[in-house]
Amino acid sequence: MNRTSAYAADAGIAVPGEPSALARGRRADRPAPVVRDLRDRAGRSPHALLFGPRDLVVITGLPGSGKSTLMHRAVTGHRVDSQDTRDRWDARVPRSLPYALYRPLVRLAHYAALRGALRTGEGVVVHDCGTQPWVRAWLAREARRRGATLHLLLLDVSPETARAGQRERGRGVSRYAFRRHRRTTARLLRAVEKGALPAGCGAAVLLDRDAADVLGRVGFAR
Repeated sequence: MNRTSAYAADAGIAVPGEPSALARGRRADRPAPVVRDLRDRAGRSPHALLFGPRDLVVITGLPGSGKSTLMHRAVTGHRVDSQDTRDRWDARVPRSLPYALYRPLVRLAHYAALRGALRTGEGVVVHDCGTQPWVRAWLAREARRRGATLHLLLLDVSPETARAGQRERGRGVSRYAFRRHRRTTARLLRAVEKGALPAGCGAAVLLDRDAADVLGRVGFAR
């Protein structure tokens, strides 16, 4: 992890993220992933998360957990949200046309936007739908290429809270798709809690709804 790659700012004070102890059996020049657990910290949650200027951040969690809300409210700098791409397409196509028919075009437009953001060489925050692991592999390769860190920002909310979030936005997913997301997210959460991050990720931050609501800025140090 590079020295400027992760910061948690409490009450306006930036506190650099320190690398954790080396995992047993790892090479001395390859530190273990850093996991910051900001859950269950009522009244003590940071108001900002700042990452290195060329780092990449993937925001993931259940559908309805508040990923897009957090991105729109707090992210400064480059952000690539698949929901933004879908909203633009929804506004252009006839309402009678099922989303399933033009979803591949929405995905292509989203990946094109991501490619464009990555080509700037600057830090990027990406909304991860949780069903395309090859995208994380792509981001991990890009992070290595630019000598930066790939971070995972995981929103940990209950299925009931996520379902309520879907109702609030007026757009839900099928029961089958939601069960699939629940299994994927639960496996990821268990792994991150043990310090076993997805391949290529150098650090992770765990947030519950309270911690996410307190965040006023997710951005990149200059």
